[in-house]
Amino acid sequence: MVSDEMRAEVERLKREQDAVILAHYYVTPDAQDLADYIGDSFFLSKKAATLDCKTLVFAGVHFMAESAKLLSPNKRVLMPEPTADCPMAHMVQKATIDAARAKYGDDLAVACYVNSTSQMKAWSDVCVTSSNAVKIVRALPQHNVLFIPDMNLGHYVALQVPEKNVILNDGFCPTHEAIELAEVQAARREHPGARVLAHPECGDWVLKEADFVGSTSQIIAEAVASDATDFIIATVHGVIRELEAQTAGSGKRFWFPATTPICPNMARVTADKILACLRDGTGEVSLPGDDVAAGSAHALDLMLDYAK
Repeated sequence: MVSDEMRAEVERLKREQDAVILAHYYVTPDAQDLADYIGDSFFLSKKAATLDCKTLVFAGVHFMAESAKLLSPNKRVLMPEPTADCPMAHMVQKATIDAARAKYGDDLAVACYVNSTSQMKAWSDVCVTSSNAVKIVRALPQHNVLFIPDMNLGHYVALQVPEKNVILNDGFCPTHEAIELAEVQAARREHPGARVLAHPECGDWVLKEADFVGSTSQIIAEAVASDATDFIIATVHGVIRELEAQTAGSGKRFWFPATTPICPNMARVTADKILACLRDGTGEVSLPGDDVAAGSAHALDLMLDYAK
């Protein structure tokens, strides 16, 4: 829990620096407690681009803060834990993209999951998030779509948009990939009648078992709207704070696989580090070089246009 003294100090520093704190659902509960806005990648991308403030404190991993800086280059963007990275964000080779462009020419679009480096975004035509990937891939004029970097989300999109030729890249989220079907099935046996809500970064073996597949925010919305009382959650455990907050008093209960899915990078983002970066001005995120910044910002802006 965040102490009253810490909260007061953070509020004072926010006023002094005209700062807003954004937090992803996967960071620690105490970091979420200090946030002005909590959400998934898509919500936070939109919010970062529209906030009227001088400083953004981004409680998440590096690609998220980097995207916020690309969409709001005139804002100062601070990361409470500068070394918090996303392994999947690096899981693509330029040669993979070049080969696809050589094979398909103008009838290829490179759709880049927002969980990626700015360089990867600059190589792409459009960014997507787990909440809008299906909508955007379906709307693209090209028939062939190279989906990078996440093969699991890409496979899910391919199933939803069979009219397109979706080409997969060999990348994945280690935390979601590690969720085992046997543990999900064991949780279902232990909690009869529970609905399985899964993130599309999970392997296909988990998604086939799921009653609902969606982004983190969509999983929360589904749990709130459902008549069920018990849910097995196949995504990162940090989402439990928001699930319980939005269903308080309803009697709903949430269960996770026996091997609790925890993102080791998100788990390093804490309330203490939010306070420290506001107090000391540490963890400032810089824009990449001009070519990379322009290309990646274009892919992000196009995502926001398609997702309207």
